[in-house]
Amino acid sequence: MDVGPKTLSLMCTYIKKVFDMKKIVSITSLLMLVLLLSPSVYAQEEVCAVYVTGIGCPHCARVDPILFTQEVNENNLILIEYEVYQSQENAQIIVHYNQEYGSGFGIPLMIFGKDEFLIGDNPIIQNLDTYLESESNQCPLLAGPKNFDEMDLNSLSAKPTIWANNRVLIADGKTGDNSILHELLTSTSVHEVLSSVNYNEIENEPVHYSGGFVEFDHSVKVGGWIFKWNGRDVINGTAINQTNQTNQTNQTNGTDDIIEPLTLTKLVSLAAVDAVNPCALAVLSLILIGILTYNPTEKKHVLYAGIAFSIAVFIMYLFYGLVIIKLFQVIQTLTSVRLWLYTALGVVAIILGTLNIKDYFRYKPGGLGTEMPMFMRSAVQTIISSVTSTKGAFVIGLLVTLFLLPCTIGPYIIAGGILSAFELMSTIPYLMLYNLIFVSPMLAITAVIYIGMAQVEDVSKWKDKNIRYLHLVAGVIILFLGIGMIMGWV
Repeated sequence: MDVGPKTLSLMCTYIKKVFDMKKIVSITSLLMLVLLLSPSVYAQEEVCAVYVTGIGCPHCARVDPILFTQEVNENNLILIEYEVYQSQENAQIIVHYNQEYGSGFGIPLMIFGKDEFLIGDNPIIQNLDTYLESESNQCPLLAGPKNFDEMDLNSLSAKPTIWANNRVLIADGKTGDNSILHELLTSTSVHEVLSSVNYNEIENEPVHYSGGFVEFDHSVKVGGWIFKWNGRDVINGTAINQTNQTNQTNQTNGTDDIIEPLTLTKLVSLAAVDAVNPCALAVLSLILIGILTYNPTEKKHVLYAGIAFSIAVFIMYLFYGLVIIKLFQVIQTLTSVRLWLYTALGVVAIILGTLNIKDYFRYKPGGLGTEMPMFMRSAVQTIISSVTSTKGAFVIGLLVTLFLLPCTIGPYIIAGGILSAFELMSTIPYLMLYNLIFVSPMLAITAVIYIGMAQVEDVSKWKDKNIRYLHLVAGVIILFLGIGMIMGWV
């Protein structure tokens, strides 16, 4: 077959194109291979960290909102959180991490790996971006570093909360299909994952942190985990798009739901114990006797003096309460001490309760921790005897609180320790309630004497006659409160 010049030229051009195409295919294949072998090219780097925090820790309150409402949403950050103030299961986690990673005992604490950790609010805030912009890392587990996708979430130590991709998994038994748990945190379609598993819709409560809380659109129970997320809902087969709601305005350390049912009951009980304290009633009786002795016909002076004295005690005890709470908060940097504080307060309550009950069976004036010491009484009586006016009653009320402290400070220290878990300014309403209950018998006695239902001497005699029963009532209340605190009932 004859091949003309034109035909030969077309054949050469075709062959050249074929070889060029092979070259292109080879180059393309090589590039695809590089992409497949280089995770940093096709996916954003994942940074995994363990974060130790505590609800009520003021330094944590600066870091928590940044991590839980911003970084786990805007960055590819996987955060394994351990809250150590409210969770007894997590109490020793910081000790174990210090043994494995040498991370120390301060909080907030953020661990990225061996010798890679940040302690304190300023170091975390200032250096967090540097770690988030670095290469992906293995999750720093107590059993050793491990890639997140290889982790068995059910085998994690203590009671973790895992944050990722604007979602959260909260351990509540740590059972369930590990692969499903991973998919819930990482899948692009939560509703598709849930459509193939068994789950229970549960009450959608916010997730608290130190300084506020995060609200999620949906909440379900999957195995031994609580899963919360924002966006599409598949409950009852209905797909609904909802808006992410994050609340950072709650400045009570995310504890409003906690303080009402638990702390309020304890505070009222402690205040009631303090209110029936015999030495506080004795001091008021002495002041009223002094006023009546100086102005026997002017009942209004009794009213004014009693109110002035009660207000003075209220003001000074409010101040003492803030000081006690602040002192307790100072030791929050010593996490190992803070972890046992609640139990220690329960022990103190049991001791005080026992001492008061002892006074019922074997009463002795000036009992340790239950009444004003005898050596103070003469000095107090001398000071009080000089009261002749309303202003004097107020001034004396300010001064004698120092003498009242030995017999009233026990329940107040317990109350201050309980409230120290919350931000200082948010405790003021609860301190005001405590002290209002504390001074209420003083106001009641003042009113009874003013309207003529009883004489001051009658009140003093009633107190002396029933002093053993007052100790018994106070002792029983505070004893059971202490037992309840240790046993975890309250």
